[in-house]
Amino acid sequence: MNILKRYGFYFLLAGVISDFLTPYVLGVFYPQLDQMTSVMSLFGDVDSPVRQAFLIWSVVAGCFYVLALPALYTAFKPTSHRLAGLAVLAIGAYGIGDCIFTGLFSVDSADAQWSFSTWVHNIGSSIGYAGFLFFPLILFFLYRVQKEQMSRRYLSLFCLSIAVAAIYGLARLPQLNQFVVFKQLGFWQRLSFIFNYLPIVYLAMTQLKKRKRLNN
Repeated sequence: MNILKRYGFYFLLAGVISDFLTPYVLGVFYPQLDQMTSVMSLFGDVDSPVRQAFLIWSVVAGCFYVLALPALYTAFKPTSHRLAGLAVLAIGAYGIGDCIFTGLFSVDSADAQWSFSTWVHNIGSSIGYAGFLFFPLILFFLYRVQKEQMSRRYLSLFCLSIAVAAIYGLARLPQLNQFVVFKQLGFWQRLSFIFNYLPIVYLAMTQLKKRKRLNN
């Protein structure tokens, strides 16, 4: 456990980096998939040529997020047990629901009926994405309790994430597919994820710099 507390924020960065790179690395080996219009889960579709690599990579990325949880809770426990627990729940939900579940329960886009695997995948992804989305808001409250100026940065990042996520949500509506801007579903998903990654990266870098100062 001490190892996880010591290196947890490195694991958090590893989770973000591996998760972020997934579609772009695998996209090289799956040129038929249009990154601008296709959601990332299609890399794990039963007909995907990179299916196994995507499923394994998703589980590995999710494990990195889970391994970061002890360090995350330890960092904020003195500020608020409840908010620290919510922060852990948010990242844990994403790591398990949207990464590990994606790797274990893939989708079949050719099947008109949702299979059990598709149900678990979609429900897990929805819960995980919600945790991913609201994580910067939890950080805002944590740093507000600490009376840190950076709380405003997390609030700004949360508002940006919500704005882009709203566009991504609209792009998923069939009624809006006729509009060019909403046809780019894959683009909006990837952009939304980038704005979700930013507060996690900023937090990890801040905590690692803080630890470095304390050790010097």
